[in-house]
Amino acid sequence: MLDRFFELTGRGTTVGREVRGGITTFVAMAYIILLNPIILAGAKDVTGARLSIAELTTSTALAAAVTTLLMAFIGNAPFGLAAGLGLNAVVAYQAAPHMTWAQAMGLVVLEGAVIIVLAVTGLRTLIMNAIPLALKHAISVGIGLFIALIGLVDAGFVAAGTGTPVQLGATGHLTGWPVTVFCFGLLLMIALFARRVPGAILISIVVTAVLSVLVNTVATIDPRSWGVVTPRVPESLVAAPEFGLVGQFDLFGGFARAGALTATVVLFTLVLSGFFDAMGTIIGVSDEAGLVDQQGRVPRLGRILTVDGVGGVVGGAVSSSANTVFVESAAGVGEGARTGLASVATGALLGLTLLFTPLAAVVPAAAAAPALVLVGALMMMQSKNVPWDDLELAVPAFLTIALMPFTYSITNGVGAGVIAYTLIKAVKGKFAEIPWLLWVVSLIFLAYFGIDWLERLFD
Repeated sequence: MLDRFFELTGRGTTVGREVRGGITTFVAMAYIILLNPIILAGAKDVTGARLSIAELTTSTALAAAVTTLLMAFIGNAPFGLAAGLGLNAVVAYQAAPHMTWAQAMGLVVLEGAVIIVLAVTGLRTLIMNAIPLALKHAISVGIGLFIALIGLVDAGFVAAGTGTPVQLGATGHLTGWPVTVFCFGLLLMIALFARRVPGAILISIVVTAVLSVLVNTVATIDPRSWGVVTPRVPESLVAAPEFGLVGQFDLFGGFARAGALTATVVLFTLVLSGFFDAMGTIIGVSDEAGLVDQQGRVPRLGRILTVDGVGGVVGGAVSSSANTVFVESAAGVGEGARTGLASVATGALLGLTLLFTPLAAVVPAAAAAPALVLVGALMMMQSKNVPWDDLELAVPAFLTIALMPFTYSITNGVGAGVIAYTLIKAVKGKFAEIPWLLWVVSLIFLAYFGIDWLERLFD
């Protein structure tokens, strides 16, 4: 029954590989259950109110579990969904200062509704299929560099420089136990993966997490050096969830409170970021999983995109911010995940965190980050599919790849690549090679990059 429903044989996978991959995705993205509440609770709304960390933790886990399970059974894809980084920052620092939290979450619900409409009408699929195949491979490579940088920064291996934008470690050298633990985990993971040990990524994360707890117990370490999660044996295994934020949203109140222009700009930013972040992630992770056909198309794409839109609605409805496909799903794909069965495992574990929230505080970035670095290296292999000897494709591909890690945004990379591709084809008079949708998307991205200028113009 599992084989028929999830097409296990057709995608060359097994139940064991899917479960292992799903667990790996969960471990790689579990940090969001702690990080999202910190980001949202760190801001005040227009009235000066703050959201509760405990309630945000429950809402984050609840929305992630529901949307990931929907992806499993509707999209049959190995994608975990949770509150999107970047999207939650828009809610916290762009929306909340101008309206109440309920009104800001109402805009998140509207963002999800707009994306659902784009998906159901097929427009979102048309846009994704209009992206040239070379740029789709470039998106995979860019995401690989992006998640590798996330891992290196989260682990403290790369930090803000004192004369350069970035540098090695916090002082220009590798110092501290967390970085040492990260290096051990990365080397262990590379060694096991090179030896083709089944479950190499998951084994390394578990072993490194245990080592982190031991090191933190016996050594004198500043808890802040571990990042969001300090590895320690939890005082209790079970904590009661708090559902106080569920249903606390106001759909259209933000337009009255902040003004139509400000609310529309926030909504536009949410839709654009959610749309293209998810698009890039879906293409990149699907490409890495071998689920993309020769035309660069993803199976069940319409259903996947619809579920992604539902993630926005669910996230806003429970006040966790918009939920979207997580790029850390690549960690599970690297472990063998190919179908929605992996997402069943991920979603079930996310659901369990509603009761076992203390366990989510055991795995630090030093233990999970090596998976992002290794998977980033694997995704870089897609660069061989980019025709680097063709200037018309090489320049857009390069901008797509470079700007994702350099600007810490998938959307920025996709936008720069699309604009460059359209421009180069146009100035060379090759208008027939530019799908009409790319003109539209290019104009939208120009507005996105110039949003500050537009706000000033119409303010």
